[in-house]
Amino acid sequence: MATYKLVAIFRNPTNNHEFLLVKQTPPPKYDDQEYDSYADSHLWDLPSAKLVSLSPEVDSSNQIVLQGEEVCLPKLNLRKFDLHSALGEVLGQVGFGTVSVAEWKFLKLVEEPNFGPGFPIETVYITGDLVPSVGTLKDNCQWSCSESCFNLLLQVNPGGDRLGPLVEYPPGVNIIPMGSRTQKPYHTTNMIVFAPRNNHVEYGSNPFVAQGDAMIVDPGCRSEFNEELAEIVAALPRKLIVFVTHHHRDHVDGLSTVQKSNPDACLLVHENTMARIRKGDWSLGYTKVSGTEEICIGGERLRIIFAPGHTDGHLALLHVSTNSLIVGDHCVGQGSAILDINAGGNMSDYFQTTYKFMDLSPNVLISMHGRVNLWPKHMLCGYLKNRRNREHTILKAIEAGSNTLFDIVAYTYADVDRSLWVLAASNVRLHVDHLAHQKKLPKKFCVRKFQLTCTVHFFSRWMWAYFKGSIGQTHFNFQTAMLLGAVTASGVAILYSVGNTLRSR
Repeated sequence: MATYKLVAIFRNPTNNHEFLLVKQTPPPKYDDQEYDSYADSHLWDLPSAKLVSLSPEVDSSNQIVLQGEEVCLPKLNLRKFDLHSALGEVLGQVGFGTVSVAEWKFLKLVEEPNFGPGFPIETVYITGDLVPSVGTLKDNCQWSCSESCFNLLLQVNPGGDRLGPLVEYPPGVNIIPMGSRTQKPYHTTNMIVFAPRNNHVEYGSNPFVAQGDAMIVDPGCRSEFNEELAEIVAALPRKLIVFVTHHHRDHVDGLSTVQKSNPDACLLVHENTMARIRKGDWSLGYTKVSGTEEICIGGERLRIIFAPGHTDGHLALLHVSTNSLIVGDHCVGQGSAILDINAGGNMSDYFQTTYKFMDLSPNVLISMHGRVNLWPKHMLCGYLKNRRNREHTILKAIEAGSNTLFDIVAYTYADVDRSLWVLAASNVRLHVDHLAHQKKLPKKFCVRKFQLTCTVHFFSRWMWAYFKGSIGQTHFNFQTAMLLGAVTASGVAILYSVGNTLRSR
């Protein structure tokens, strides 16, 4: 299954090397002075529209005929789609209305990798030469050419005009979603591969912590994808850098495969992250980085950024020439990120890192789960807004008398599936710490007593609430559900306690 998009490349009737770009509509504002002050710069892209299937009763013979559409037939029958309506929408974007074109030609079909959690997007590119009398372009349109677009992609000025992915993704940044042991709704982790062709650029002062001809970021695939990962590593130059944003399994599971495929590879990692990576994953030498260094990959500069919050060793990467920001798990493509309380996750650090990212004015934001985000500041402000709203709700719960972790989670996440409450509990604990740090908690609220409710007490009450809510939908025996809940809660609590002990050692 997939969703489909039509992209039209309009050639300039007076200059065949030029094509039409449209200024993209930004997401709606938040109606908040602070958030709306962080505005993303203008984004230009090829005009496009959603491509929908024709109803069975519609006669497809009356549809637009594309020259060369038979090339697409093995994968997609374009006669089954409403090209006429999609093209009409595209023409409306540029202000042409109905316009004459010598002929429409099928150019290519681009199949998006399965980033999840929704369906991938398959994009149909068509091209046509406009007749000379096309009229006046809208103010949100401009003619451009391949050379201008390429120069703009390679020499991005923070805060300057940007190009969208329909023109071209940031050059040299390859995103490969690979099946991983990640949390739902995702099933993959984006492995980033840098393999620039410009391998002969030299920097005289050599200010880099490491130099290589290629780099892999977060090889976190499951074991059944190890063969594919090994093939990717084998195809890359021998002088390989491996960069890890943090230690979670869905980001490091493939390290041992990389090491076996290329024993000469150099691992760059924060010391807090390295302390949590198993020796079986990486047994060779490594280079500790703190977030103040730069890397050179095939002549391309990448800046390491210390980005704590998700964990205390979390790192980000800025591809300097394209101003593309790789944020690890600080953000995800859909929903909110979970902070790891057992690995130094910290809400104050998370807020500070978010502001740090916005001050960089990134061109695009690349998370390790989901698609590239083309409105980075808007997305980051959304995360700030969501965190503050949650914190406000948590404070309301406490002021209303909730003083245990379970009661606060149940109040704050009442509209969320109870199966997700365990993950949510980690963020609630960190929000309570953040409120205590800001001295916003009511005087009658005792943090020490609250902390005593964060293990066995929480898990036992959560299991009971979870199974109680499931009784009406399943055929669980009442006594069995109670017993299973109690046993599971005790087991989880014991594992939780043992895990904390092992981590402290």
